[in-house]
Amino acid sequence: MLDPSSSEEESDELLEEERRDVLVAAGGGSPRSLPQPPRDSRGREAGAARAASPSPSVLSEGRDEQERLQREEREKRLRLQLYVFIARCIAHPFNAKQPTDMARRQQKLNKQQLQVLKERFQAFLNGETQIVADEAFCNAVRSYYEVFLKSDRVARMVHSGGCSASDFRDVFKKNIEKRVRSLPEIDGLSKETVLSSWLAKYDAIYRGEEDLCKQPNRMALSAVSELILSKEQLYEMFQQILGIKKLEHQLIYNACQLDNGDEQAAQIRRELDGRLQLAEQMARERKFPKFVTREMENMYIEELRSSVNLLMANLESLPVSKGGPEFKLQKLKRSQNSAFLDIGDENEVQLSKSDVVLSFTLEIVIMEVQGLKSVAPNRIVYCTMEVEGGEKLQTDQAEASRPQWGTQGDFTTTHPRPVVKVKLFTESTGVLALEDKELGRVVLYPTSNSPKSPDLHKMIVPKNSQDSDLKIKLAVRMDKPPHMKHCGYLYALGQKVWKRWKKRYFVLVQVSQYTFAMCSYREKKSEPQELMQLEGYTVDYTAPHTGLQGGRMFFNAVKEGDTVIFASDDEQDRILWVQAMYRATGQSYKPVPASQAQKMNLKGGNANTDVSPLYTDRGQKHGMDEFISANPCKFDHASLFRLLQRQTLDHRLNDSYSCLGWFSPGQVFVLDEYCARYGVRGCHRHLCYLDELIEYSENGSVIDPTLLHYSFAFCASHVHGNRPDGIGTVSVEEKERFEEIKERLSSLLENQISHFRYCFPFGRPEGALKATLSLLERVLMKDIATPIPAEEVKKVVRKCLEKAALINYTRLTEYAKIEATTEKDPETMNQATPARKLEEVLHLAELCIEVLQQNEEHHSEAFAWWPELLAEHAEKFLSLYSVDMDSALEAQPQDSWDSFPLFQLLNNALRNDTLLCNGKFHKHLQEIFVPMVVRYIDLMESSIAQSIHRGLEQESWQPVNNGSATSEDLFWKLDALQMFVFDLHWPEPEFAHHLEQRLKLMATDMIEACVKRTRIAFELKLQKTNKSTDLRIPSYLCTMFNVLVDAKKQTAKLCILEGGQEFASQWQQYHSKIDDLVEETVKEIISLLVSKVVSVLEGVLSKLSRYDEGTFFSSLVSFTVKAAAKYVDVPKPGMDLADTYIMFVRQNQDILREKVNEEMYIEKLFDQWYSNSMKVISMWLADRLDVQLHIYQLKTLIKIVKKTYRDFRLQGVMEGTLNSKTYDTVHSRLTVEEATVSVTDAGGLQGITMKDSDEEEG
Repeated sequence: MLDPSSSEEESDELLEEERRDVLVAAGGGSPRSLPQPPRDSRGREAGAARAASPSPSVLSEGRDEQERLQREEREKRLRLQLYVFIARCIAHPFNAKQPTDMARRQQKLNKQQLQVLKERFQAFLNGETQIVADEAFCNAVRSYYEVFLKSDRVARMVHSGGCSASDFRDVFKKNIEKRVRSLPEIDGLSKETVLSSWLAKYDAIYRGEEDLCKQPNRMALSAVSELILSKEQLYEMFQQILGIKKLEHQLIYNACQLDNGDEQAAQIRRELDGRLQLAEQMARERKFPKFVTREMENMYIEELRSSVNLLMANLESLPVSKGGPEFKLQKLKRSQNSAFLDIGDENEVQLSKSDVVLSFTLEIVIMEVQGLKSVAPNRIVYCTMEVEGGEKLQTDQAEASRPQWGTQGDFTTTHPRPVVKVKLFTESTGVLALEDKELGRVVLYPTSNSPKSPDLHKMIVPKNSQDSDLKIKLAVRMDKPPHMKHCGYLYALGQKVWKRWKKRYFVLVQVSQYTFAMCSYREKKSEPQELMQLEGYTVDYTAPHTGLQGGRMFFNAVKEGDTVIFASDDEQDRILWVQAMYRATGQSYKPVPASQAQKMNLKGGNANTDVSPLYTDRGQKHGMDEFISANPCKFDHASLFRLLQRQTLDHRLNDSYSCLGWFSPGQVFVLDEYCARYGVRGCHRHLCYLDELIEYSENGSVIDPTLLHYSFAFCASHVHGNRPDGIGTVSVEEKERFEEIKERLSSLLENQISHFRYCFPFGRPEGALKATLSLLERVLMKDIATPIPAEEVKKVVRKCLEKAALINYTRLTEYAKIEATTEKDPETMNQATPARKLEEVLHLAELCIEVLQQNEEHHSEAFAWWPELLAEHAEKFLSLYSVDMDSALEAQPQDSWDSFPLFQLLNNALRNDTLLCNGKFHKHLQEIFVPMVVRYIDLMESSIAQSIHRGLEQESWQPVNNGSATSEDLFWKLDALQMFVFDLHWPEPEFAHHLEQRLKLMATDMIEACVKRTRIAFELKLQKTNKSTDLRIPSYLCTMFNVLVDAKKQTAKLCILEGGQEFASQWQQYHSKIDDLVEETVKEIISLLVSKVVSVLEGVLSKLSRYDEGTFFSSLVSFTVKAAAKYVDVPKPGMDLADTYIMFVRQNQDILREKVNEEMYIEKLFDQWYSNSMKVISMWLADRLDVQLHIYQLKTLIKIVKKTYRDFRLQGVMEGTLNSKTYDTVHSRLTVEEATVSVTDAGGLQGITMKDSDEEEG
């Protein structure tokens, strides 16, 4: 059964105030508690008067208490009366059905569940759960937790009852869809699979450690509550809605006979007849409600009549099933419903006897036979049973000693007074016997009122039978068909039928909902002997008629021109007959027995009561009789329905479902039935509904704008004459109330749009903002036919969004704890340091960007008709922020660059928004930061230039990374400066190109200066080195070389302008200069270095020149060596010199290979070194063409040439360079010299030869 959820605990005052502040429209109503008792204007006036009393006395306090109790008593009585009407609607509906196509509502989340949900997600993020997840999912959950779950807007929405678990899941799904789309594709894993997996993990986190076995029960209850309710569930629901106690419901249920369909149908017929009479009275007296035009008065009467006729037709269409399945109801047709309006019309269709044929089912159960003595104990006996005119059935066989069966026979008949025959037989033993012997029989005449329990019946036995006391125990049950309302024996005397006073068997038959007949039947007849159609008759109790013999308790049925007198033998039987006929006639007057009427008159009661006599005393005892006997036609059902709808809405908004103002199917069904049955106008219903919904919405509840739209459209159509429910009359009150509602609704909608971030947080409820804008457009229409110009709607929405910008920014600054103005605490603002101000405004910028992103993500679809308005809203919002931003930036010290992250943050957000890029705020932002960027670049240029000058003067040329300390610092600063400007992503193309061009020029100038200074330093350092074979190239020279090499690389990175084809031609000429400069400088340095190492070779050759033939030194050396060789081992002349030079070459090659970073330049250097070395040797040999080389010269040169060739080949010098013409010349000369020496002095070379050989060491 429906059990509305208990209201949540009181939330803290701050949250309640915020929730109300968000949604209270200008001039909106005051907050209202749920549920709210019926309004009482007199109570308010009395309260106001009492409040004005200067000194309330004890007597006035007592009077206040008494008035309060009286007011509560009045409200209680009103709710009881209302419940009686509702109970009748539930008991016998004939207009409405419970809708099955309504959207199913989800269970709402309350504040405690939200807190539990936060704890579960926090536990997951802390790694306290067993759910396995990757980093991407954890990031998505963290974002969801921080942005959505911890949002105060979500907390407010949960507090107002507008959030369900489905809303939370939809928001998470929307967030992860965007994240998953941005992930890279993975082979074999589709993004749909990732989404499904993430949602499954979300569900696991959401459920937590809940006992999952409880969920099916909750789901079953949810399904029942939101779909179809039984009558008992509807009774209980409206007991809770109206505050009716269970005992009161039971008293009303019994006294109103809510389980008796006949009584309820009769009540409906009486109510409809009363409504027709009221309409006729209104037409006669000309007392109408005030309508917009006078012509509507007659139309109003016709509408009342047609509405009653429709209800009568609905009631008539209800099926009245006959007893047997082969019979079908014949609906009687009346021309133009004349019988509804003119009771007793002579032209009505008369019933025929075949229209009231009944069908009965009989059950005959034969139990046993007693007193059977005439038959031997072992003889077989059996019974037969039959309904006269029908088939015959037989029991099983039994021994005479134990004649028991328990056999049931089922029969159908159309005779209200059938004849049942049961016979007892024994099997004949005679050979010639053709039939079994009958031992006894019994004939019964059952009716529907006969006892149903088994009973002993004395059997009629044949003459001379020994079984004089033979009895049979059997039961005969004859059902009562649904359309047979009462039956029994009565005396009757009439003028047109039953013209003789005699006792007859009567049956009251219902042919249709409005057609009843009193029929008398004879035995074994299916058609009535006589019948009287009860339409137009009035039944009442009468005093005994002394002239008529037979019958004790009298009553009659009277119609104009006819009177029929009836009499029964029992008072209770008379009461039942009168009640049944009272229901059938549809009369408004309730017959009351004389004894009961006297009692009620003595007590001052009302004799016109609908209460069954069985419950009259009990109902009077508990004070329910006045509610049950009240005439519904005398009540103002418009005001009663307003109370009912308000209490139902209170209950609905406080139950466990996120209904958004929609009633449940059961509630809609009861309200529809009430309106139809008691004539509540559709416009009044929807106006009251709108009034309540608007009031709830103003006080913070979440109401579906689609629901408001539906009710408003209905009322607008009605007021403007479109007849949405077939009602063409429009009262002045309806029109005035509609205009008032329209104004309130317009104010509410504008307020909601102004608070769209708080009324529809994160786009929840889904589609609500879009529906609100659509409803606003409908409300702004002057009538339903003329559409409002788009510009007018746009103007209103623009105004709302301007307010929204201020509201959103004010809330944001409060949230960020930044005062937008200095009015509250100017001292604190003045004392804040510039760094603190900048930090706060940077944090505020992050929040502003988040707000704009959320607006775009969750609300842009709703404003799709006017995207420029959302852009204007964003500009207005940012303009408010710019005030704080400007103030913080003005407070920053001169030449402070800490504010650039603020520009980057804002610019990155704005430049990607097509509507905000280069908008008003964006341009303002650029205007502020242009001078700062220019100033920053100027200072950086000056700083870098100074660092180059000072750094190169003090440079130690120790290797650092790819160069020296100064060069590394230079290139890092240039790169960092360019990356900084690049990361600014300056949105204005011209200035962005200007910045890029300037930085490239700066880099070019700085690198040029560095290269030139390095070139000069290299030459100076190189000059200070010696020229002997002891020379080892210093590391600082390699570092300088590397600086130039690195400058070459950095030029390509720092000095090339990325501006497309049109900029390339302008820039290429300037860039080629620095490129050429670096290249030329590297070549010069290589040449200098090669010249240095070649000069060492020249020194070696100059030493060998001493052995030239014909010189004094040569002769002296030769003589000395020969003379000394006779006594000691003289070292080989020239080998030390060759080895020293070869060691010099190899070690310097290794130094260059190890310390110079660029392979290409090393190869060039080696190529040039080798070529120049060969040239020097070739030139030295050329100078001695006519002279034979000394043996020592030859040996030294052969070794130097061979080792040089081999070493440079190992260093990667190409074959073309190695085997140059110069080398060939040298090789030929040395080969010839070697041959000459071998002829003259075979042992002089000591194995040194120009032939290729790997035997030599070193």
